[in-house]
Amino acid sequence: MIKSMTGYGRGIQEINGREYTVEIKAVNHRYNDISIRMPRYLNFLEDKLRQYVSKSISRGKIDIYVTLNNLSSEGRSVKIDKELAGIYVAEMQKLVEEFHIENDITATSLIRLPDVIISGNEENDKYWEELKLTTDIALSNIIEARTKEGEHLKSDIEARLNTLEENVSKVEERSSTLLDEYRQKLENRVNELKANDIIDENRIGIEIVLFADKCSICEEITRLRSHIKSFRGMLEADGPIGKKIDFLVQEMNREINTIGSKANCLDITNSVIDMKNEVENIREQIQNIE
Repeated sequence: MIKSMTGYGRGIQEINGREYTVEIKAVNHRYNDISIRMPRYLNFLEDKLRQYVSKSISRGKIDIYVTLNNLSSEGRSVKIDKELAGIYVAEMQKLVEEFHIENDITATSLIRLPDVIISGNEENDKYWEELKLTTDIALSNIIEARTKEGEHLKSDIEARLNTLEENVSKVEERSSTLLDEYRQKLENRVNELKANDIIDENRIGIEIVLFADKCSICEEITRLRSHIKSFRGMLEADGPIGKKIDFLVQEMNREINTIGSKANCLDITNSVIDMKNEVENIREQIQNIE
């Protein structure tokens, strides 16, 4: 079943005194681009979270927002970088001696310096398991939203494929009468010029063969029907199909353009315009398919 690349999902869960909120927002994108915003003390989980989400969402611009209201002391710790603190003290002592100023270094002032205090999470695995459970809820919601939107896209595309196929049938039917019409035009022209004694049936036959070779669209129609059939099959397939369908639409457009260039009939030209319009509408819709 096809999925849209657009969607939103949120998960909220409280575990062991910690309240997690994970929000996932997805929009169209050519590739899989995941951006994550989370509390600084959870940054060690960023790569894990990115890889985990990419298993469920393979394409789109994905923004993930993680918040954690931690009311529990479990798994939390504060450490002091004594080596860095010692460097600060040594450098400050040099200033005291060089500029003959008062040495007012205290423990309180020292721990306020950058990176002296390190906030840690002692049980990294516990935080990951809890975050993953909340992420699963958000993923379930966004996948549901993307699937529903995908169903709407599928219905719209199927209707346009039906219209496209109807126009292909019109072109095929109309093209089958062109040779007889061309023969009649040649014969009428010969009669108008009173050139019956100069131009025989063989010459007219040769002209008709040349015309048929130049204007034949049988191969293009066959390939176009095959592309439409393949398209319908892809709409029923599981997994990401956006890139494959995009290529298929290009091939369909190529066949229609060729039919248009060979068209020697206003009716066929009008049908070609209608077909190009439908393919363009389909192309716009598939830009939102995963």
